[in-house]
Amino acid sequence: MLSESVLVSSAQAQQANPATQKRKAPQVKQKAASTVQSGIKFKDSFIDKSSKSMSLNPELFKRVDGQYSREEGDNFDYRIQRGCMQRSFNESNLPANIGVVDRSFNEFFKTQSKGFFDRMRGNCIPYALALGARDRFESLSIMNGPLQDSKTEVWTFTPSVAGGFLIQQDSLKEESKRFTEIQIPLNDVLYDPKKVGDQLPVELVWELNSVIKQIYPEENNALENTRSIVRLIVDFGDKERWAQIWAAEIIDPSSQEIFSSAFWVARSDIPGGFYTASGESIERTFWTNPLSYRRISRGVGSVRASSKKVAAPKNGTAPVVALQQRYRAHMGIDYSAPIGTPIFSVATGKVVHLGYSGAFGNLIILEHPGNYRTYYAHLSNYNPELAIGNEVRRGLEIGYVGSTGRSTGPHLHFELRKDGVYVDPYSPKTQLDLWNMRDSDSGLLTREILLLGTPIKN
Repeated sequence: MLSESVLVSSAQAQQANPATQKRKAPQVKQKAASTVQSGIKFKDSFIDKSSKSMSLNPELFKRVDGQYSREEGDNFDYRIQRGCMQRSFNESNLPANIGVVDRSFNEFFKTQSKGFFDRMRGNCIPYALALGARDRFESLSIMNGPLQDSKTEVWTFTPSVAGGFLIQQDSLKEESKRFTEIQIPLNDVLYDPKKVGDQLPVELVWELNSVIKQIYPEENNALENTRSIVRLIVDFGDKERWAQIWAAEIIDPSSQEIFSSAFWVARSDIPGGFYTASGESIERTFWTNPLSYRRISRGVGSVRASSKKVAAPKNGTAPVVALQQRYRAHMGIDYSAPIGTPIFSVATGKVVHLGYSGAFGNLIILEHPGNYRTYYAHLSNYNPELAIGNEVRRGLEIGYVGSTGRSTGPHLHFELRKDGVYVDPYSPKTQLDLWNMRDSDSGLLTREILLLGTPIKN
């Protein structure tokens, strides 16, 4: 439909039969293996398995009228406003009418968008606008009507680093080849992971649970006693592409009100991340959530290493035995948990260390894009399918809590390092590029909100 359509993923989608695909694509890369566990991909060769992506029926996207409730984020330097502007004879003034003060962009939009409005459907124009500090224009996505089907188009405008502006054109006809819509009762997501596991790969169950816990509107606990659903847009992946949740929304099915939502932004140079529809990153919690059960027993600081008796002379008399205390730096977070508690990879990465390592005891080190590494120490055991060189997806069960090495009791010692230097993920001063909206990410987010979110209808 659109010759210039650009897909979110660089991998080519394949057709599949949703009824026959329970355990999705091989998710481990290893040097060699005879079995497959979801969440790992093989290093040198893929498992020969007819794994294909799901097909999304565009008719599933037809919705009744509903009002969208936007989350209120904490990032005051970046914000997203979303709506459906009533159509008029002067549609090319849309940016100025919704608050864009960049005169050069408004002129660019007028000259480039004429063909887009010729294919409009419905009585309003859905849009998602991202603004930065001092109302700086970050990105604008517009859709050709409040209907998601094979004729849906989304155009995304972003500033160019070379000056001027860029346009990306997408169509749901292309995107839908690899996406499936799933609706799961909210209560099942919160309290019954087995039911969720019947519909999603195991690592996506962990990821979904983490997403919902962060976007769940705690001020409205009554949602648990309603028929609220979690609407998901999922790519089940194939032998070359990870399975991935692309959109998650908590919805009242009767009124179609959206209580909260999150969207996945894929990035090539650093790990991707989830953002709410208001532009707030929820990634920090993922990078500090290696256990399904956890209690932090010790953070960064100094811990007692050993005691030493020192002879100190006093006024020429016999030495007095004194007690000198030595301390060592404790870099990392200790999570107290019973032996055998499962440990999950906090982000997609590659296994670069697997084995015993002195004070760390049994240790797994994962390397992630952007020169990040995560350390999982004192383990009692490892996932038997892991080997050095494996590519591991976020949410995979990689090992189990233990008390090996220099450990005073069962716990997981976890570290996050950037360029070999430890960073404290719990410190409010720590602001990594993993957790912040970058200029190149903004257009990706506004596009996904319109392509994959429940449409707004005015």
